[in-house]
Amino acid sequence: MKMKPNRKKEPIRDIIETNDTECMFEGRNAVMELLNAEKTIHRLFVKEGESQGSLRVILARARELGIPINMLSKEKIDKMSETGKHQGVIALCPPFEYASLTEVLRGCVVRDEVPFLLILDKIFDPHNFGAIIRTALAAGAHGIIIPKRRSVGITSAVVRASAGAAGHMPVIRVSNIPQTMDALKKSGIWIVGTEMGEQSLFDAPLSGAIALVIGNEAEGMSRLVKDKCDFLVSIPMFGNLGSLNASVAAGVAMYEVVRRRVYGLK
Repeated sequence: MKMKPNRKKEPIRDIIETNDTECMFEGRNAVMELLNAEKTIHRLFVKEGESQGSLRVILARARELGIPINMLSKEKIDKMSETGKHQGVIALCPPFEYASLTEVLRGCVVRDEVPFLLILDKIFDPHNFGAIIRTALAAGAHGIIIPKRRSVGITSAVVRASAGAAGHMPVIRVSNIPQTMDALKKSGIWIVGTEMGEQSLFDAPLSGAIALVIGNEAEGMSRLVKDKCDFLVSIPMFGNLGSLNASVAAGVAMYEVVRRRVYGLK
């Protein structure tokens, strides 16, 4: 088993990027999450003739919060939708607010919590990204780091796939993943790559401050990112498959970290 020596902590520089366009949240669950959290919504677009069930609750809550509501024909709301799965409602919101890595780590210090981060290397599938966000929120991860380029950002499809979790999980978008990994190491965080590696996920030392790296759906981690990892771990495979879907692999790895923390295991 590869052991982890003590690592001196140094302050981490701030890394933050922002969008410059409005963001659309589509689907009843995603919009209801926004309303429940009282997030800023510029305008709500609702399909004409749709006012029953959960949509009736959404409309009532939107009126209570003073959010402008536009009723659109089926043709117009279908044309407006980016996912094709709007379920009769679309919320137009301010640009998605990417988080600051400094603030995320500072929050861990304030709450006296051991940092638990994810680093996504060139994840392009919005459904994988959305599923990872939802699992990360459930697993208690503090933030998800993604590259500014060559990766899906927070889109309507991602928000929908996350079932609203994207509104609660800090996502940090950075210009250079390898440099960010170096900065995390200097702050005392260990970088664990999930790929065919030196040891099984179940035998690896996963206690303490951890950042799990999840690679591209088809190609895994890029060479430079892989080389920057402190060590690599493999998820045991017993069937006739060579790999798992990126979101499934992320979920397995995250909950192994959770298991260690809950039971005080190394």
